[in-house]
Amino acid sequence: MTQTGRYHHGDLHDTLLQEANTLLSKQGVEGLSLRKLAERAGVSRTAPYHHFRDKNALLCALATQAFRQLDDMINRQLHQAGSQEGIQDFVREYLRFATENPEQYELMFGRTIWKSGDPTDELKNIAYRSFRHYAERLATLLEGRLPAKTDSLRVAQASWATVHGLCRLLIDGIYVNREDIETVSEQSIALIMAALSRPAP
Repeated sequence: MTQTGRYHHGDLHDTLLQEANTLLSKQGVEGLSLRKLAERAGVSRTAPYHHFRDKNALLCALATQAFRQLDDMINRQLHQAGSQEGIQDFVREYLRFATENPEQYELMFGRTIWKSGDPTDELKNIAYRSFRHYAERLATLLEGRLPAKTDSLRVAQASWATVHGLCRLLIDGIYVNREDIETVSEQSIALIMAALSRPAP
C-alpha cells in the first residue's frame, strides 16, 4: 500500500492542514508550499492539489480553521449575558491564542490574504460571523451601561481593535516584552472592564 493509500480522503485533508500549520509556525508563509506539504505528509506531490487548488486556497483554509477556533472561543467565553468574567476570560484567551500562534494570527488578519490574496467565500463567512457573534454578545453585556444613542457596533469595533492592537504589539515585540504579557493583559482587561462597569448617565 502506498503512503497516500493509508489516508481516507477526509483524513488526508485534516493531515495536510495539521502539517501545513506546523510548516507555517516554523517557516512562516514564505516557507509554506504545497510541495513541502506533500513531503511532510509523505504523499505524492500532486496529492495536496486534490484538496487545495493552490497556495492561496491552502492559506485560506488555514485561516478559516483558525477563525473557527476564535468563533468557538467567543461563543464559549461570552455566552452568558451579563457575565463580566466571560469577557475577562475571552481577552486572556484571545491574547494567549494570538501570541502562541503568531503566524496563524497574522494570516487571519494580515494582508497576505485580505490585500494580496483572494479570500474564499468560506473564509469571509467565518471571519465576519466571528465578529458578528462578538458584537451581539458584547451588545447584550453592555445593555443599560452605555449613554443613550451609543452605537454598540462601534463599541464592539473599538474594543476588538484595542485587543487586536495589543496582540500586534506583543507579537511584533514593539514597546511590549513577551515576559510582560500577563501584566499588560491584566491592565487591558481592567481598562475594558472599567468602561463596561460605568453606569449609563
